[in-house]
Amino acid sequence: MNRDLGRMLRPRSVAVVGGGPWCRQVLRQLHGMGFSGGIWRVHPDPASVEGVAAVASVADLPDVPDAVFIGVNRHLTVQVVSALAQMGAGGAVCFASGFSEATGEDGSAHDLQSALVGAAGDMPILGPNCYGFINALDGALLWPDQHGCVSVERGVAILTQSSNIAINLTMQQRGLPIAFVGTCGNMAQTSQADLASALLDDPRITAIGLHIEGFGDTAAWHALAMKAHGKGVPLVALKAGTSEEAQRATLSHTASLAGSDAGAAALLARLGVARVHDLPGLLESLKLLHVAGPLETSALSSISCSGGEASLAADAATGMRLSFPALEPRQKKALQEVLGPMVALSNPLDYHTYIWGDAEKMAAAWTPMAAAHIGLVLILVDYPHTDAADWHCATKAAIATHRASGRPVAVVSTLPELMPAEVAATLMQAGVTPLFGLREAMVAVEAAAHLSAPCVAPPLVASPPATPRVLKEAEAKDLLQRFGVAVPAHLVCEDVLQVDATALRAPLALKAQGIAHKSEVGAVRLGLSHGDLPDAARTLPKGSLLIEEMVQGGIAELLIGVTVDAVHGYVLTLGTGGVLTELWQDSVSLLLPVTEMDVRQALCHLKTYPLLTGFRGKPPVDLSAIVETVMALQRCVIAHQGEIAEVEINPLICTSTSAVAVDALMVLGTLAISEGDRHGPDQNCSQGGHS
Repeated sequence: MNRDLGRMLRPRSVAVVGGGPWCRQVLRQLHGMGFSGGIWRVHPDPASVEGVAAVASVADLPDVPDAVFIGVNRHLTVQVVSALAQMGAGGAVCFASGFSEATGEDGSAHDLQSALVGAAGDMPILGPNCYGFINALDGALLWPDQHGCVSVERGVAILTQSSNIAINLTMQQRGLPIAFVGTCGNMAQTSQADLASALLDDPRITAIGLHIEGFGDTAAWHALAMKAHGKGVPLVALKAGTSEEAQRATLSHTASLAGSDAGAAALLARLGVARVHDLPGLLESLKLLHVAGPLETSALSSISCSGGEASLAADAATGMRLSFPALEPRQKKALQEVLGPMVALSNPLDYHTYIWGDAEKMAAAWTPMAAAHIGLVLILVDYPHTDAADWHCATKAAIATHRASGRPVAVVSTLPELMPAEVAATLMQAGVTPLFGLREAMVAVEAAAHLSAPCVAPPLVASPPATPRVLKEAEAKDLLQRFGVAVPAHLVCEDVLQVDATALRAPLALKAQGIAHKSEVGAVRLGLSHGDLPDAARTLPKGSLLIEEMVQGGIAELLIGVTVDAVHGYVLTLGTGGVLTELWQDSVSLLLPVTEMDVRQALCHLKTYPLLTGFRGKPPVDLSAIVETVMALQRCVIAHQGEIAEVEINPLICTSTSAVAVDALMVLGTLAISEGDRHGPDQNCSQGGHS
């Protein structure tokens, strides 16, 4: 984007266009935050409001403003934006609604939004239908409502599409220093990714939290992720809603497994963005990243003076990518010297209350838990709201532990309300993270411990073909085979009596083509001899038949599929295959393109992975053959980018020496395959595959 957002977001002069309570509130908030730059107002009535007199028009402003809040009706908004752009203003917040979000009620709303974008030209605009921004670093804000921000020297940024959610987040009382809040509204011109990218240019921003309703341009998000990683600023996202494009009717198991959220999850993982699922988790994750930064490892130490709390800590991490490593000998030795023989030494550690009240001894006991192999030390302390005087020793000991060890330390209240604001501030100032709520703490730790570098290659852009058709199974297999997918040797015919199938080795499979889920409707017969074919054919629906060799020596069955998600790209799904695919719900999704290493790592996350590596005396499968099958499928998708709507191999039968696509489903655009690639309608029989 060729627009200077920095000038608008860090303005030295601002103007407010319009009247009414919203504009009055903007002026009040500017004074409240101590904005020291020029403040001007545009309104037909020159009377002073909040100490600011008005000029009659934008043209009458004493100078060109860096940022403007436009609080007039939607039609007049377009005119004001045009005037500001022509005079070279830095940017504008478009508060009015009734644009693209109102197309259901007003058919002209979309055209009006297009006119707004045209009027803005290269001048940045936020919205329309948004509240604007709060810059708590410079005391600069264009914000027409309450907020809970206070001036800070450095802190996190929070960006949302929803103004109401933004207000709520500013009201947090969790000790999180919020440096910037921005709302994006309709994102007619400036996207959430654009806004985040501009904030990365400010070294006072320590982390960025994103409440995302929709991604839009994935290339912009990829550019943001690359820039953030280069600057060392972590991104945390709360992805809300689902993708309607991914909820369309589909034929494959892949679509059922992927669902509406798989594309978003895969995109965030590809971008190296930590994902949380609620607002408290977002706030706590940002706080931990602000204080400690990304954690080196997900290995934790937990310290409490109660066995019950130690159990709570262990239970809270269940099902998460976190661990509590057993104590090493040197840790035990150091702990025994302080705690004596009466305390059972373990991680999580219940140090009892023998040393409570002695901050030096408490720190001496806690410091061994902050070993070099530990990513974060969690010290569980609930401060009573009645009289917390006797708990100050825990605050001092936590700070001393951090200083002595140089390792990340957090003080965690099991209940959010049992962390006093003054204690949180003291801890933060000393470099110790106060975390509000045990479960929220675990969410934050998982997010901070599993940040990763974004993939260098951006995701493929995808769009479903306009006129898709389902290929016959043999057509799908022949196309996949040309890109390197192993398929069984097979024959296609209308009448088994008219074809010589002796070149195929029994046992054989006989299938009716053109049916998506054959086993559910009795359209497949297995384990046949050559002599069984005529009788078996009589039990199948009339039409094209596929005869093929059955794969022997199968150890595991996998599903490999790709669906088109117009929002996120081509979603690759790897999972446990067979007829019970949906029942197992064992799958992982990635966005194309992938590397061989990506595929190998994804396979490790499957519940069925132990079966692939050799389970209870069974031989392992040929993992390299599986990986090559995925890469061959990717080559096929890339070669037919924009033509493929859906493709699935299920099952891929995996043996100790091979991986063979036993069944394949593919949906392509009508013109996706050249005539030379087709099984023509006049062909009675064709042969393909390999032995």
